[in-house]
Amino acid sequence: MPRTSSKKRHADLADDSPRHVALLRGVNVGGKNLLPMAELSRLFVDQGCDDVRTYIQSGNVLFRADAPTRARLAESLPAAIRRRFGLDVPVILRSRAEFEGAVAANPFVAAGADPATLYVGFLGMHPTAAKVSTLDAGRSPPDAFRVIGREIHLRLPDGIAKTKLTNAYFDRVLATTSTFRGWRTVLELCRRLAE
Repeated sequence: MPRTSSKKRHADLADDSPRHVALLRGVNVGGKNLLPMAELSRLFVDQGCDDVRTYIQSGNVLFRADAPTRARLAESLPAAIRRRFGLDVPVILRSRAEFEGAVAANPFVAAGADPATLYVGFLGMHPTAAKVSTLDAGRSPPDAFRVIGREIHLRLPDGIAKTKLTNAYFDRVLATTSTFRGWRTVLELCRRLAE
């Protein structure tokens, strides 16, 4: 009976593990929180992840992980980043299915909005209905947003630099942590998760 090499067995296990994405907030932006993607990839491998790939420099990491590994990553990844790089970086995790669900749920796409004006805020925790109800829909006209599950879908006609719908605002009102991605990046991550 032919033997399977340990490398081959490891690859087979990686292929069976679900795909996930980690979205880091505020890395490599404006010369701050510099975090080399190659080193970040190695950190994910050290945490037990497989098939680790990064997309652009803003902290998007695609990987495979079994259920026990995935369950501990929300706490272990920020702690490992703090130890290795000296940075306090929020990390938001989504499975492939969760990420694809967020893409499919975007109400602005369904309404025919210009994709260049769309963003998605990914939340660390599911906000309560009571907290969502306290968000100010008129805070930053002509901007619009909808909270659906653990995502905030935004339409920002004047761009993200001019909006008052910021991480700080949503984090404070919803009592969670958020990180935003442009729609083009969201779609590309979705495509790569399906590879």
